[in-house]
Amino acid sequence: MSLKVGDYVEVLDEDLSGEVIFIKDNLVTIQTKDDFELQFEASQLVKTQNSKLLRTSIITDDTLQKIHTDKNPKKKKSVGVKRKERTQPAMEVDLHIHNLLPTTKGMQKHDILTYQLDTVKRQLAFAMSKNIQRVVFIHGVGEGVLKLELEYLFKQYDNLKYYDANYQKYGLGATEVYIFQNA
Repeated sequence: MSLKVGDYVEVLDEDLSGEVIFIKDNLVTIQTKDDFELQFEASQLVKTQNSKLLRTSIITDDTLQKIHTDKNPKKKKSVGVKRKERTQPAMEVDLHIHNLLPTTKGMQKHDILTYQLDTVKRQLAFAMSKNIQRVVFIHGVGEGVLKLELEYLFKQYDNLKYYDANYQKYGLGATEVYIFQNA
């Protein structure tokens, strides 16, 4: 394929195109529509019609304005939020210790439980400050110690309602908290 200065080319394997402005041996310099000068091997380029330039010269601003005024504006279909999506929790907190800490070396069960409860208190405070109404705490099934401690903690708040989270999504190992914002 023989290229010459002024040809319009596209680059293979890249979304680039431009006009050939310089050729030396096998290297071709092109100028993109953004006025960047890039150099490629001739084998990386494909000669094309300058369809973009033709399109811009045929369609003027007046023509575009007429096209837009002639068309009747279509009513946009409102994108509603499905009921199921509205009721989805806005925030999930996984309390499994391996997700909270990189290692539990040297920690006893009591230390781990205390750390998990401190995380719950921090996340509740964050949700309340950001007006997040629903939070799911994923505690796992296990022996149920963490779940009992969570219930005891949630009873101390006046503006909370807690219940088992969606069984299909979390199984028995999660508790959902609803935070009343006007309290």
